[in-house]
Amino acid sequence: MKTSRSSLKGSVTLVGAGPGDPELLTLKAVKAIASATVILVDDLVNEEVLAHASPNARIVYVGKRGGCKSTPQAFIEKMMIAEYKKGEVVARLKGGDPMIFGRAGEELAALAIAGVPCTVVNGLTSGLAAATGLGVPLTHRDYAHGVVFVTGHAAPGGAETDWVTLGQMATQLKLTLVIYMGVSHASLIQQGLQTHCASSTPVALIQSASTVQERRILTQLGQLTQSIKDEALQSPLIMVIGDVAKLAQMSSSVAVSSEQDRYNARLVA
Repeated sequence: MKTSRSSLKGSVTLVGAGPGDPELLTLKAVKAIASATVILVDDLVNEEVLAHASPNARIVYVGKRGGCKSTPQAFIEKMMIAEYKKGEVVARLKGGDPMIFGRAGEELAALAIAGVPCTVVNGLTSGLAAATGLGVPLTHRDYAHGVVFVTGHAAPGGAETDWVTLGQMATQLKLTLVIYMGVSHASLIQQGLQTHCASSTPVALIQSASTVQERRILTQLGQLTQSIKDEALQSPLIMVIGDVAKLAQMSSSVAVSSEQDRYNARLVA
């Protein structure tokens, strides 16, 4: 007797697809993708990771990117719940890590209210991958005692980040700042941080980290906004701000902002 899909037990998994390089996908993520019957794919997920999907899986693109037209979050949550109730094995595929600026908290809450169990598979977050690609340790005994991952813009109607206070903390506690989604607020970020951070504070800007489209620019805090404008940098962009950025190892094919005099030739060319 043929078993109907509705009689099967569904499941939902939030899967981190990593920063873009398909080889950075975890084995657990590969297994979750391969077993899924329905895959909801975010905009920043590399298409190559879908090679691990079953040929019978239904792929649904639910693009979400700052500044662009996006699938409403409520719609995505309702879709996950509906597919689960149909007995589908749902993989919600997200760029980076679901638990770091991936809206996993909202989705886990919505699923819990609906009585839908959910598991999470972590992925490599783009802030870490961006720094690693430059040979920059986000923590370092001599330069940084900790690291702060922070969003560059608040949710609509939410309170903006207090960049002045954050800059004061970064200076006093020797913290590296890793800023996501900050292109549109670059001027506010620069002005706020400069209240307590020196204009000469090293900054690494990484666009499309770990992908073939990756671009890397080194500059200083006092030139942050101008560097983004001059180089026409766009989202997705990671800003790494702090003394560890001066340890960046740049290849000869990577542009270096002239304002910081190439860190007095200390970079590896």
